[in-house]
Amino acid sequence: MAVSDELVRQVEKRTEALRESGFAVSARYDHRTARVVVNLNTGVQVVFPPRLAEGLADAPTADLAEIEISPSGLGLHWPKLDADVCVPALLQGVLGSKRWMAAELGASGGRARSRAKAAAARENGRKGGRPRKAGRER
Repeated sequence: MAVSDELVRQVEKRTEALRESGFAVSARYDHRTARVVVNLNTGVQVVFPPRLAEGLADAPTADLAEIEISPSGLGLHWPKLDADVCVPALLQGVLGSKRWMAAELGASGGRARSRAKAAAARENGRKGGRPRKAGRER
């Protein structure tokens, strides 16, 4: 695919629009608090635990400490982990791909414990377990 001047202008325009919300000027891993600290050009500081971001959970602290900021300031990259976080997405609370975020939400929902959930599980067990999905045979 040939890259036209028009395509380059479109990409530059989108990049500038994204940068208006803020872009990273520095990023570091704080060993004391076990958090990634990102400073934006707006003066806002975003702090998050690496276990919440795709590709950063269970990573060695030495690998977490090595963070690169993209030239536009819109991306963070951990080269030893081959992990990336998009700064505009980070500002929206998105710390991974849609698929990864859905899996994380599903896992946290499955870990939830309540009296109602325990009672429902017991009742389903008495009925023979989880009902089959329509149209599927075991």
